[in-house]
Amino acid sequence: MKAQKSPDNNIKKVLYFNPEVEPDIEEIKEPTNNAFFSAVSDNTSNMKRNRMLRAEVQIPYDSIDKQTIIDYCSNNATDFAIVPKVKYFKVGLGKYVFSNQVVISMKLFDSTGNLLTETDYDTYRKNMRLLGSTENSIKIGTNGAIKGILKKLKKIRPTAESEF
Repeated sequence: MKAQKSPDNNIKKVLYFNPEVEPDIEEIKEPTNNAFFSAVSDNTSNMKRNRMLRAEVQIPYDSIDKQTIIDYCSNNATDFAIVPKVKYFKVGLGKYVFSNQVVISMKLFDSTGNLLTETDYDTYRKNMRLLGSTENSIKIGTNGAIKGILKKLKKIRPTAESEF
């Protein structure tokens, strides 16, 4: 009977880690995290089958430990985990001169720690954005990266299971 079905059966829980920020400057990490998770929550609020969980932990993007992903997924009862990276373009001669252009990279893992797909979104190459705030660039890049992950996931798993 329809009334007896649990509505949580089809809901996929996705765990997002704090993005690795490049260059590694402490002053830009908190605003970057806020802009990134604002874009993620806006994006997942439109999806009826997804729930977002946030881990206040940063995992190195290039050296991801499979057991760490498994542990976080099992402890948080999630179906997927996303490890992001935000890379700022450095412009000029100064140490702290950045442009508002970013590259958002994401890796999607299943709950058993297997890499399903990865993508990146370059706000300069895709949108040719020269003006605008860095926060908006991060949001545009995050939305583009999530769309890229969904597109690649549908190619890998064309079944209903890919309703990430």
